[in-house]
Amino acid sequence: MAPRPTIIDVATHAGVSKSLVSLALRDAPGVGAATRERILRVADELGYRSNTLAQGLRQRRSTLLGVVVSSLDNPYHTQVVESVEQAAQADGLSVLLAHGARDQGRLADRMNSLLDLNVAGLIVVSSWADPGTLQSAARRAPVIMVGRSLEPVVGIDSVNNDDELGAALVVRHLVAAGHERIAHLTSSRRPAGLARERGYRTAMAAHGLEAHTRVLRRHPGEPATGLLREATAESSTAVFARNDVEAFDVLDHAWDHGLDVPDDLAVVGYDDSALALRARPRLTSVHQPRERMGELAAELLRERLGGRTQDRHEVLRPRLVPRASG
Repeated sequence: MAPRPTIIDVATHAGVSKSLVSLALRDAPGVGAATRERILRVADELGYRSNTLAQGLRQRRSTLLGVVVSSLDNPYHTQVVESVEQAAQADGLSVLLAHGARDQGRLADRMNSLLDLNVAGLIVVSSWADPGTLQSAARRAPVIMVGRSLEPVVGIDSVNNDDELGAALVVRHLVAAGHERIAHLTSSRRPAGLARERGYRTAMAAHGLEAHTRVLRRHPGEPATGLLREATAESSTAVFARNDVEAFDVLDHAWDHGLDVPDDLAVVGYDDSALALRARPRLTSVHQPRERMGELAAELLRERLGGRTQDRHEVLRPRLVPRASG
């Protein structure tokens, strides 16, 4: 295998100094347009790629950003990460991504591995991380959470969606459509899931429907069929699912059992992920401003790197997106 080309190779082939190549590759001033164009062309022809880790170590400021997510099977997480990456790129940072498979021990291991690579900071898109692990990480580099921690952690900024408001918007929407027997399907005991359940219960009571409150609690990975059969047997006419993934399980159940959505059963999800537009019928869902959440996380990190020490906790307002499912 041919050795990887170095910055010295680029300088030699372009007939310039190594320092001039460095300036051109960083788009820094001090290089003429024609010379910059020649350097970039030579670098491309040689297949040169900069070693951002070594560059960060030399400058004592890493150009790497660590991003940790709970899992990669929920489109919500991947869409937040895409937004973080775009914002980080604008700040001259490259993203290293790791996932914790919804396991606290694995999350802690991945966070420590990224910190060992001298990342400039960590953005944690998860509510699974142990508060002690988060606090320990924050002593090594700035840590920003996108999501809710199990408990407040001093020294860490956060970006959240107002989950209780989102659940209230669902109940209000379904009540306005004539529903009273509204069930809530959830498999989560995590902070966001619990907040959505609280919002659902509070909203049902506020609409005088406390007697019709029905929480269908499933174990992770458990088929929704039995729980939904129970709900329909109790004459529930609408189901509010904790997220779009679980709402898809409801739609599958309805299809398998000949239920018409929304005439026999209205279905509403949460996250307004890319899945919502792929469903048939298209899924009514609560929109979390994922793009803004990722941008804001990168902005908070930038402020931390700039010297801010006071904690910031940003809570964004969701909105309901009505579609054909209910």
